[in-house]
Amino acid sequence: MSVLETPVQREDFDQVMVPNYAPAGFVPVRAQGSRVWDQSGRELIDFAGGIAVNSLGHCHPALVEALTQQANQLWHISNVFTNEPTLRLAKHLVAATFAERVFFSNSGAEANEAALKLARRVAFNKYGAEKYEIISALDSFHGRTFFTVSVAGQPKYSDGFGPKPAGVAHVPFNDLAALEAQISDKTCAVILEPIQGESGVLPATQSYLEGVRALCDKHNALLIFDEVQTGVGRTGQLYAYQHYGVQPDILTSAKGLGGGFPISAMLTTEELAQHLAVGTHGTTFGGNPLACAVADRVLSIVNNESTMAGVQARSQYFTERLQQLATEYGVFQQVRGMGLLLGAVLSEAWQGKAGEVLKAAEQQGLMLLQAGPDVVRFAPSLVIEYADIDEGLARLEKALQQLLAQA
Repeated sequence: MSVLETPVQREDFDQVMVPNYAPAGFVPVRAQGSRVWDQSGRELIDFAGGIAVNSLGHCHPALVEALTQQANQLWHISNVFTNEPTLRLAKHLVAATFAERVFFSNSGAEANEAALKLARRVAFNKYGAEKYEIISALDSFHGRTFFTVSVAGQPKYSDGFGPKPAGVAHVPFNDLAALEAQISDKTCAVILEPIQGESGVLPATQSYLEGVRALCDKHNALLIFDEVQTGVGRTGQLYAYQHYGVQPDILTSAKGLGGGFPISAMLTTEELAQHLAVGTHGTTFGGNPLACAVADRVLSIVNNESTMAGVQARSQYFTERLQQLATEYGVFQQVRGMGLLLGAVLSEAWQGKAGEVLKAAEQQGLMLLQAGPDVVRFAPSLVIEYADIDEGLARLEKALQQLLAQA
């Protein structure tokens, strides 16, 4: 029997895996577009998108082609050398954004780690050792390294691992007065998600981001936008900052950038980038030719007017249909978000039951996400077929009917 023929089942997870996850009771084995099939052959509609990762759905033929072509040329060469896919992707990201320099790594956490290290290095070099404070928002999420999880404002993820890094403060999101009271000339950076994803799909207001930019300028602090979840077309622009017209000093991107292949990027300016001189930061796999070839193909498909218009149209379609379900069944009280990052906020009677909605949806053949206990999150493919939207929402309606019948 070959290695690939070794039989495995969901129960094996409980025997051989570290128990830091609690995966669903089925094992997906095949997918195409926005349809997924499990070991039993059951078909599911995917509104989760690998947590906003599968920007073009599953097994998009252009991405399969890019990966296969690169796999026959060059897999890994390390950063002792550079490579063509890395340079092409970097040039295209620079052309499409405010950035002038790019650093590649493998995950959103690594991109945020690099951004935070850059901010502290810039402050140290320009202003001295006392300027090191980082301010982030309560209920934010910036990754799972010890530094990034400590910077994020969710103690449930950072407590229990010993002393936390010093010089990190948290203030309420969308509260400019609270930030103004906290920020000082010791602040080296403010890091924010333009839309708080994990804690409820909560967009920043225009006036808030404009005010944050002004406060950062006043105190010589860098503004970092964590666009790990909102980037690469998810909101209907290539990056969410482009909706607001508020330019960060550093931007982090991951998730949808690789369309399912692990890659992340930190984008910044020429002047700031010079503070990460040779040897100050690094990564073994960052800028991997396979990842960059796939990501470059993703970018070429996503970053055009047709795709972005399609995201906006699908967003409106989703929102209107979800609002209809909210009116008819009373489970949702609000639909918020931007583009195809949407959150259906549970009504008062259903608060805390997002997990139950997900389980009921899965029983009807629909894959969903939650953003905290009170919000059902939708992050489907940016090019999801309307027939799949209709079928998925029909399955969601059956799930809601099932829940109400059991209530």
